[in-house]
Amino acid sequence: MKLDKFYKKAVSVGIENDLRDKKEIDKLMEMEKKKFEKLCDEDKEFYDKDRLFNPFSDTRILYGDQDTEIKKVIVGIDMEIGEILLTHKLNEERNENIDCIISHHPEGFALAQLYDVMRLQADLLSLYGITISVAEQLMEKRISEVERGILPVNHNRAVDAARILNIPMICIHTPADNCVTNYLKKLFEKEKPYDLKELLKILIKMPEYKKSSLLQAPPKIINGSENNKCGKIYVDMTGGTGGSEDIFDKIANSGISTIVGMHIGEKHLKKAKQANLNIVIAGHISSDTLGLNLLFDEIEKTERLEFIGISGFERFRRI
Repeated sequence: MKLDKFYKKAVSVGIENDLRDKKEIDKLMEMEKKKFEKLCDEDKEFYDKDRLFNPFSDTRILYGDQDTEIKKVIVGIDMEIGEILLTHKLNEERNENIDCIISHHPEGFALAQLYDVMRLQADLLSLYGITISVAEQLMEKRISEVERGILPVNHNRAVDAARILNIPMICIHTPADNCVTNYLKKLFEKEKPYDLKELLKILIKMPEYKKSSLLQAPPKIINGSENNKCGKIYVDMTGGTGGSEDIFDKIANSGISTIVGMHIGEKHLKKAKQANLNIVIAGHISSDTLGLNLLFDEIEKTERLEFIGISGFERFRRI
Protein backbone atom coordinates (compact mmCIF):
# COMPACT_ATOMS: atom_id res chain seq x y z
CA MET A 1 0.00 0.00 0.00
CA LYS A 2 1.05 3.61 -0.39
CA LEU A 3 2.71 5.35 2.55
CA ASP A 4 -0.05 7.96 2.73
CA LYS A 5 -2.75 5.28 2.89
CA PHE A 6 -0.85 3.47 5.65
CA TYR A 7 -0.49 6.71 7.62
CA LYS A 8 -4.13 7.73 7.32
CA LYS A 9 -5.30 4.21 8.20
CA ALA A 10 -3.16 4.34 11.36
CA VAL A 11 -4.80 7.65 12.30
CA SER A 12 -8.24 6.17 11.61
CA VAL A 13 -7.54 3.15 13.82
CA GLY A 14 -6.33 5.51 16.53
CA ILE A 15 -9.60 7.45 16.39
CA GLU A 16 -11.67 4.24 16.44
CA ASN A 17 -9.87 3.13 19.62
CA ASP A 18 -9.92 6.52 21.32
CA LEU A 19 -11.93 6.31 24.55
CA ARG A 20 -13.31 9.77 23.93
CA ASP A 21 -16.69 10.07 22.23
CA LYS A 22 -16.43 10.46 18.44
CA LYS A 23 -18.44 13.68 18.74
CA GLU A 24 -15.77 15.08 21.05
CA ILE A 25 -13.02 14.33 18.53
CA ASP A 26 -15.12 15.81 15.70
CA LYS A 27 -15.62 18.95 17.81
CA LEU A 28 -11.87 19.28 18.37
CA MET A 29 -11.19 18.86 14.64
CA GLU A 30 -13.78 21.49 13.77
CA MET A 31 -12.18 23.91 16.24
CA GLU A 32 -8.78 23.22 14.64
CA LYS A 33 -10.16 24.05 11.17
CA LYS A 34 -11.63 27.32 12.42
CA LYS A 35 -8.31 28.17 14.06
CA PHE A 36 -6.51 27.58 10.74
CA GLU A 37 -8.99 29.68 8.78
CA LYS A 38 -8.38 32.66 11.09
CA LEU A 39 -4.63 32.60 10.54
CA CYS A 40 -3.01 35.21 8.32
CA ASP A 41 -1.11 33.99 5.24
CA GLU A 42 2.26 34.40 6.98
CA ASP A 43 1.20 32.20 9.89
CA LYS A 44 -0.37 29.60 7.58
CA GLU A 45 3.08 29.01 6.09
CA PHE A 46 4.23 27.50 9.40
CA TYR A 47 1.01 25.65 10.25
CA ASP A 48 1.13 21.83 10.34
CA LYS A 49 -1.74 21.05 7.97
CA ASP A 50 -1.95 17.42 9.12
CA ARG A 51 -3.71 18.83 12.19
CA LEU A 52 -6.78 19.36 9.98
CA PHE A 53 -7.44 15.61 9.75
CA ASN A 54 -5.15 14.03 12.35
CA PRO A 55 -5.93 14.73 16.05
CA PHE A 56 -2.69 13.07 17.18
CA SER A 57 0.19 15.56 17.01
CA ASP A 58 2.76 12.84 17.81
CA THR A 59 1.98 10.74 14.71
CA ARG A 60 3.35 11.91 11.35
CA ILE A 61 5.11 10.98 8.13
CA LEU A 62 8.55 12.34 9.02
CA TYR A 63 10.29 11.85 5.68
CA GLY A 64 9.45 10.40 2.30
CA ASP A 65 7.12 10.64 -0.68
CA GLN A 66 3.52 9.94 0.34
CA ASP A 67 3.07 7.88 -2.84
CA THR A 68 5.88 5.46 -1.90
CA GLU A 69 4.70 1.86 -2.17
CA ILE A 70 5.48 -0.03 1.03
CA LYS A 71 5.61 -3.81 1.23
CA LYS A 72 8.32 -4.43 3.83
CA VAL A 73 8.75 -2.24 6.92
CA ILE A 74 11.18 -2.18 9.83
CA VAL A 75 9.54 -1.34 13.15
CA GLY A 76 10.97 -0.42 16.54
CA ILE A 77 9.83 1.29 19.71
CA ASP A 78 12.74 3.74 19.34
CA MET A 79 14.19 4.29 15.87
CA GLU A 80 17.18 6.55 16.18
CA ILE A 81 20.40 6.94 14.22
CA GLY A 82 21.72 3.47 15.11
CA GLU A 83 18.54 1.74 13.97
CA ILE A 84 18.40 3.86 10.81
CA LEU A 85 21.98 2.96 9.92
CA LEU A 86 21.12 -0.71 10.56
CA THR A 87 18.19 -0.38 8.15
CA HIS A 88 20.50 1.05 5.49
CA LYS A 89 22.99 -1.79 6.07
CA LEU A 90 20.24 -4.42 5.78
CA ASN A 91 19.17 -2.93 2.44
CA GLU A 92 22.70 -2.57 1.09
CA GLU A 93 24.32 -5.80 2.28
CA ARG A 94 21.41 -8.23 2.58
CA ASN A 95 19.05 -6.82 -0.06
CA GLU A 96 16.17 -6.70 2.43
CA ASN A 97 14.35 -4.05 0.35
CA ILE A 98 12.92 -2.28 3.39
CA ASP A 99 10.56 0.41 2.15
CA CYS A 100 9.88 2.32 5.35
CA ILE A 101 11.09 2.90 8.92
CA ILE A 102 8.33 2.92 11.56
CA SER A 103 9.10 4.32 14.98
CA HIS A 104 6.64 4.16 17.85
CA HIS A 105 8.13 6.98 19.88
CA PRO A 106 7.94 10.30 18.05
CA GLU A 107 10.86 11.95 16.32
CA GLY A 108 11.20 15.15 14.31
CA PHE A 109 8.35 17.63 14.35
CA ALA A 110 6.09 14.96 15.90
CA LEU A 111 8.36 14.97 18.95
CA ALA A 112 8.30 18.77 19.00
CA GLN A 113 4.49 18.59 19.30
CA LEU A 114 4.31 15.70 21.79
CA TYR A 115 3.03 17.91 24.62
CA ASP A 116 -0.09 18.86 22.65
CA VAL A 117 -1.57 15.35 22.67
CA MET A 118 -1.42 15.25 26.49
CA ARG A 119 -4.76 17.07 26.70
CA LEU A 120 -6.28 13.69 25.91
CA GLN A 121 -5.46 12.64 29.48
CA ALA A 122 -7.81 15.20 31.03
CA ASP A 123 -10.69 13.92 28.88
CA LEU A 124 -9.97 10.32 29.87
CA LEU A 125 -9.86 11.20 33.57
CA SER A 126 -13.24 12.90 33.25
CA LEU A 127 -14.69 9.64 31.89
CA TYR A 128 -13.78 8.05 35.25
CA GLY A 129 -15.62 10.68 37.27
CA ILE A 130 -12.91 13.28 37.86
CA THR A 131 -14.17 16.85 37.43
CA ILE A 132 -12.98 18.07 34.02
CA SER A 133 -11.92 21.50 35.32
CA VAL A 134 -9.71 19.84 37.95
CA ALA A 135 -8.19 17.44 35.42
CA GLU A 136 -7.56 20.18 32.86
CA GLN A 137 -5.93 22.59 35.29
CA LEU A 138 -3.62 19.92 36.70
CA MET A 139 -2.74 18.73 33.20
CA GLU A 140 -2.02 22.24 31.89
CA LYS A 141 0.75 22.62 34.44
CA ARG A 142 2.26 19.27 33.42
CA ILE A 143 1.84 20.02 29.69
CA SER A 144 3.80 23.25 30.14
CA GLU A 145 6.58 21.34 31.91
CA VAL A 146 6.80 18.80 29.06
CA GLU A 147 6.73 21.54 26.41
CA ARG A 148 9.62 23.39 28.07
CA GLY A 149 11.53 20.12 28.44
CA ILE A 150 11.18 19.33 24.73
CA LEU A 151 12.22 22.80 23.52
CA PRO A 152 16.02 22.23 23.63
CA VAL A 153 15.89 18.71 22.19
CA ASN A 154 17.56 18.02 18.82
CA HIS A 155 14.22 16.88 17.36
CA ASN A 156 15.25 16.15 13.79
CA ARG A 157 18.48 14.24 14.44
CA ALA A 158 17.15 10.78 13.52
CA VAL A 159 14.94 12.09 10.72
CA ASP A 160 17.95 13.79 9.12
CA ALA A 161 19.71 10.41 9.03
CA ALA A 162 16.70 8.84 7.28
CA ARG A 163 16.64 11.76 4.82
CA ILE A 164 20.35 11.47 3.99
CA LEU A 165 19.94 7.72 3.42
CA ASN A 166 16.66 8.35 1.55
CA ILE A 167 14.56 5.93 3.61
CA PRO A 168 10.94 6.96 4.28
CA MET A 169 10.17 7.30 7.98
CA ILE A 170 6.96 7.54 10.00
CA CYS A 171 6.12 7.54 13.71
CA ILE A 172 2.91 6.16 15.20
CA HIS A 173 2.49 6.99 18.87
CA THR A 174 -0.92 7.84 20.38
CA PRO A 175 -2.95 5.74 17.87
CA ALA A 176 -1.06 2.64 19.06
CA ASP A 177 -1.32 3.68 22.71
CA ASN A 178 -5.08 4.14 22.22
CA CYS A 179 -5.26 0.58 20.91
CA VAL A 180 -3.62 -0.99 23.97
CA THR A 181 -5.62 1.20 26.36
CA ASN A 182 -8.94 0.30 24.76
CA TYR A 183 -8.02 -3.39 24.45
CA LEU A 184 -6.98 -3.81 28.09
CA LYS A 185 -9.92 -1.76 29.39
CA LYS A 186 -12.40 -4.02 27.56
CA LEU A 187 -10.49 -7.15 28.56
CA PHE A 188 -10.54 -6.28 32.27
CA GLU A 189 -14.23 -5.40 32.06
CA LYS A 190 -14.89 -8.80 30.50
CA GLU A 191 -12.61 -10.92 32.69
CA LYS A 192 -13.31 -9.00 35.93
CA PRO A 193 -10.11 -9.99 37.79
CA TYR A 194 -10.83 -10.34 41.51
CA ASP A 195 -7.38 -9.49 42.83
CA LEU A 196 -4.04 -8.28 41.51
CA LYS A 197 -2.78 -11.85 41.19
CA GLU A 198 -5.58 -12.63 38.71
CA LEU A 199 -4.87 -9.39 36.86
CA LEU A 200 -1.23 -10.37 36.36
CA LYS A 201 -2.29 -13.79 35.07
CA ILE A 202 -4.46 -12.09 32.43
CA LEU A 203 -1.54 -9.97 31.26
CA ILE A 204 1.01 -12.78 31.17
CA LYS A 205 -1.13 -14.80 28.75
CA MET A 206 -0.50 -12.22 26.01
CA PRO A 207 2.56 -12.93 23.84
CA GLU A 208 3.96 -9.43 24.28
CA TYR A 209 3.98 -9.66 28.08
CA LYS A 210 5.06 -13.30 28.01
CA LYS A 211 8.11 -12.42 25.92
CA SER A 212 8.93 -9.51 28.23
CA SER A 213 8.67 -11.84 31.21
CA LEU A 214 11.09 -14.29 29.59
CA LEU A 215 13.46 -11.34 29.24
CA GLN A 216 13.13 -10.76 33.01
CA ALA A 217 10.90 -7.69 32.68
CA PRO A 218 7.45 -9.06 33.68
CA PRO A 219 4.33 -7.11 34.62
CA LYS A 220 4.84 -6.10 38.22
CA ILE A 221 2.87 -4.86 41.23
CA ILE A 222 4.74 -1.86 42.61
CA ASN A 223 2.15 -0.77 45.15
CA GLY A 224 -0.26 -3.14 46.86
CA SER A 225 0.00 -6.92 47.16
CA GLU A 226 -1.14 -9.74 44.91
CA ASN A 227 -4.04 -10.46 47.27
CA ASN A 228 -5.38 -6.90 47.10
CA LYS A 229 -8.76 -6.66 45.40
CA CYS A 230 -8.67 -4.91 42.04
CA GLY A 231 -11.81 -2.87 42.50
CA LYS A 232 -12.32 -0.34 39.72
CA ILE A 233 -9.41 -0.44 37.25
CA TYR A 234 -8.03 2.57 35.38
CA VAL A 235 -5.83 1.73 32.37
CA ASP A 236 -3.35 4.59 32.03
CA MET A 237 -1.44 4.02 28.79
CA THR A 238 -2.16 6.91 26.42
CA GLY A 239 -1.86 10.65 26.13
CA GLY A 240 1.74 11.38 25.16
CA THR A 241 3.73 10.93 28.37
CA GLY A 242 3.27 10.83 32.16
CA GLY A 243 0.62 13.18 33.52
CA SER A 244 0.35 15.30 36.66
CA GLU A 245 1.78 13.89 39.89
CA ASP A 246 -0.98 15.72 41.79
CA ILE A 247 -3.87 13.79 40.24
CA PHE A 248 -3.69 10.59 42.29
CA ASP A 249 -5.81 11.68 45.24
CA LYS A 250 -8.49 12.77 42.75
CA ILE A 251 -8.28 9.36 41.07
CA ALA A 252 -8.74 7.59 44.42
CA ASN A 253 -11.68 9.85 45.34
CA SER A 254 -13.39 8.95 42.04
CA GLY A 255 -13.66 5.31 43.15
CA ILE A 256 -10.69 3.87 41.26
CA SER A 257 -8.65 1.32 43.23
CA THR A 258 -6.11 0.06 40.68
CA ILE A 259 -4.05 1.77 38.01
CA VAL A 260 -2.51 -0.35 35.25
CA GLY A 261 0.16 1.61 33.40
CA MET A 262 3.27 1.32 31.26
CA HIS A 263 5.60 3.13 33.64
CA ILE A 264 5.60 5.56 36.55
CA GLY A 265 8.19 8.00 37.91
CA GLU A 266 9.29 8.08 41.54
CA LYS A 267 7.51 11.36 42.32
CA HIS A 268 4.30 10.04 40.80
CA LEU A 269 4.66 6.73 42.66
CA LYS A 270 5.09 8.53 45.98
CA LYS A 271 1.82 10.41 45.44
CA ALA A 272 0.05 7.22 44.31
CA LYS A 273 1.16 5.47 47.50
CA GLN A 274 -0.13 8.35 49.60
CA ALA A 275 -3.49 7.91 47.84
CA ASN A 276 -3.46 4.15 48.69
CA LEU A 277 -3.85 3.11 45.08
CA ASN A 278 -2.83 -0.29 43.71
CA ILE A 279 -0.24 0.26 40.97
CA VAL A 280 0.53 -2.41 38.37
CA ILE A 281 3.21 -1.68 35.78
CA ALA A 282 2.41 -3.88 32.79
CA GLY A 283 5.64 -2.85 31.09
CA HIS A 284 6.68 -0.03 28.81
CA ILE A 285 8.18 -1.70 25.75
CA SER A 286 5.82 -4.69 25.96
CA SER A 287 2.75 -2.46 26.16
CA ASP A 288 3.98 -0.31 23.27
CA THR A 289 4.52 -3.50 21.28
CA LEU A 290 1.00 -4.71 22.08
CA GLY A 291 -0.47 -1.40 20.93
CA LEU A 292 1.43 -1.49 17.64
CA ASN A 293 0.45 -5.11 17.00
CA LEU A 294 -3.23 -4.36 17.56
CA LEU A 295 -2.99 -1.39 15.19
CA PHE A 296 -1.14 -3.39 12.53
CA ASP A 297 -3.79 -6.13 12.79
CA GLU A 298 -6.40 -3.58 11.73
CA ILE A 299 -4.26 -2.28 8.86
CA GLU A 300 -3.51 -5.79 7.63
CA LYS A 301 -7.19 -6.66 7.31
CA THR A 302 -6.97 -5.20 3.80
CA GLU A 303 -3.29 -5.57 2.79
CA ARG A 304 -0.56 -7.77 4.24
CA LEU A 305 2.85 -6.31 5.00
CA GLU A 306 6.21 -7.87 5.82
CA PHE A 307 7.70 -6.79 9.14
CA ILE A 308 11.21 -6.73 10.56
CA GLY A 309 11.10 -6.08 14.29
CA ILE A 310 13.95 -4.40 16.18
CA SER A 311 14.41 -2.03 19.14
CA GLY A 312 12.05 -3.98 21.39
CA PHE A 313 9.32 -4.72 18.82
CA GLU A 314 8.20 -8.15 17.64
CA ARG A 315 5.20 -8.77 15.39
CA PHE A 316 2.52 -10.97 16.95
CA ARG A 317 -0.59 -11.29 14.81
CA ARG A 318 -4.07 -11.84 16.20
CA ILE A 319 -5.65 -12.20 12.76
